[in-house]
Formats: sequence, structure tokens, C-alpha cells
Amino acid sequence: MFDKAFALSALILLLPVFLIITLLIAISDGRPVFFGQERVGLNGRRFRCWKFRTMVRDADGQLEMALGKDPQLLAEWKATRKLRNDPRISRLGAFLRKSSLDELPQFWNVLMGDMSMVGPRPVVPDELSYYGNYASDYMSVRPGLTGAWQVSGRSNTTYDERVALDVDYISNASFWLDIRIVAQTVRVVISQSGAH
Repeated sequence: MFDKAFALSALILLLPVFLIITLLIAISDGRPVFFGQERVGLNGRRFRCWKFRTMVRDADGQLEMALGKDPQLLAEWKATRKLRNDPRISRLGAFLRKSSLDELPQFWNVLMGDMSMVGPRPVVPDELSYYGNYASDYMSVRPGLTGAWQVSGRSNTTYDERVALDVDYISNASFWLDIRIVAQTVRVVISQSGAH
């Protein structure tokens, strides 16, 4: 009930922000405005996780070319599945990511029941292997719009640290812990701490 009420309220209140971002993306880089990617959810069920599109339209080609040229970049990608200087990200996209505005469409995922407000961040199927023996723990809860990793450094942490944070959250999950993480998320987003 908390998840759906919070998500519906956010979607209504943030409608003007959605419209502005939609126009900015459409004007600067055309369509599509939204980017949906298959992620792993509760009990291993696959769902489409939505974001505002932050990458150029030939993102996969750009990534493949960059990783083929730079061994350090390839090592960073293998270790974290993220790049600090990602060649695929547009200028507007960089701002949306740093401010976390790119993730606003995930309130829709929460409203539809694919995600929760708080939980492990949703992973693509290939990333599930990073959880090793803890993959079943990950799939025992709905992934979250925010979570322990989001308020504990995000891109400044290793993937092993991310997994440890997720497993600890799952083991100690409670309504009041969720409220605390939501409150900390507001602080982190305002300070743009750990965002790339």
C-alpha cells in the first residue's frame, strides 16, 4: 500500500517535470524519450524497467567501440558494469543521471507492482551471476527504486560491496528501515553524492 500510494502521488506531483524532461530529450536528440530494459524481479520474473533515455541512439555500438580500444575501460566495465566516463551518455543525459531524474519513470514500475520503493536495484539477467550464492536472496524481494546501495556510495562502491549491501538489507528489511532509506535518498539526490 505504501509503495503504490507513494508512486501514484509522485507521478501526479511530478507530471510537470516529466513533461519538461520529455520535451528536452525530444528536442535535443529526438525519440524515443523513454528507455526500457529487461530486468530481473521478484522470483526471477522478468520485467521492463523504465528510465528517461540518457544515451545516444547508437549506444551499443559506441560502447563496443570504446571497450575494444581501451583495456582500462574494459576492466572498469567488467568490475562494476558502469563507466565513470561513459561515451554513450549525451550531455543532457549526464545531467539527468547526476540528478537521478532519469529514474523518475520507475515510479510507474512501482505502481505496476514490478518494483518496490526500497530494495536491491534491479539488475539485467547477465548481472545476476555477480550475486553468486546470493542470487536467490536478490530474487526473494522486489527490486527497489532506491535502496541501501543508493544511499551508501552508489558508483563509488564495488559490485561486491553492492551485493553485500543488498544482502544485508534483505536480511534486516522492515517498514521503518524503508522509511529511513527513502529519507536518506532525498539527501543523497540533493547532494548528488556518488552519482555518475
